[in-house]
Amino acid sequence: MTTTDQIADVAPTRVSARGLLRALTRSRVTLAGLVITGVLTIVAVLALLGALPHDPLVQDPPNRLLAPSAEYWFGTDQFGRDVFSRVAAGVGNSARIAAVAVAIAAVIGTAAGLVAGFYRGFSDTAIGGVTNILFAFPPLLLALALASVFQRTWFTVAVAIAIVYTPIFVRVTRGPVLSLREIDYVRAAVSTGQSRPAVMLKHVLPNITSIIIVQVTLSLSWAVLTEASLSFLGLGTPPPAPSLGSMIFEARTLVTVAPWTMLAPGLVVVALIAGLNLLGDGLRDRYDRRGRGAR
Repeated sequence: MTTTDQIADVAPTRVSARGLLRALTRSRVTLAGLVITGVLTIVAVLALLGALPHDPLVQDPPNRLLAPSAEYWFGTDQFGRDVFSRVAAGVGNSARIAAVAVAIAAVIGTAAGLVAGFYRGFSDTAIGGVTNILFAFPPLLLALALASVFQRTWFTVAVAIAIVYTPIFVRVTRGPVLSLREIDYVRAAVSTGQSRPAVMLKHVLPNITSIIIVQVTLSLSWAVLTEASLSFLGLGTPPPAPSLGSMIFEARTLVTVAPWTMLAPGLVVVALIAGLNLLGDGLRDRYDRRGRGAR
């Protein structure tokens, strides 16, 4: 018989609102990540709503390359555009793409991992084969290839990034499901006539929610970095929409005369990724006993 201790060892802790809040505020490091991510999320929402001090697309040549001031908090670029407004809009665009990409990857990857781990057999072999093929490619290289194939819109960029990160969710889901399917209460549910999809949704999925949340948080940081890298290479957020990666690319020739044009988007990318990583690490310490992570 499977003991309670064995169940606790193979099944990550279930998620509750109180437990999640405690995990986010249990240490100063995790709390710092929450604050950083929260502030940048508010900026992203305001940018998507158009609540910015200046239009990020409007050029004002007489005010080009102005240093940071009370009117232009992060200065202006070579076309007189407000760098703060462009950075805020870039955060909004990057956050939207990353959130959609990770949501798609989480839904498809978790579903595939559940099927592979619970049904085993041909399903496991087929899903595992596709996963291994995708893992054979470096993430950025695969994202570049996919982004160059699709007609470039923010959504197709998100889909390209989602394809890259779907195998990660398959892998982190499949392992715990393999263990959970052998636990007595899951086997009993199957033997009493409950359908396998119902058993997966009722008894298995709730016990892997914690590792999915952890992986979502960590994948968001990688998705932000991937989107910035694609934009830097000209395959990310389509112009004229601002992107942090494209802003860094455009500012590479201005670093000596107007360093704020590169420092602002660069530091924001670092802050956003660091904040998400700190959150992910804190959640992993709280919920993921075996430290399951992904690239």
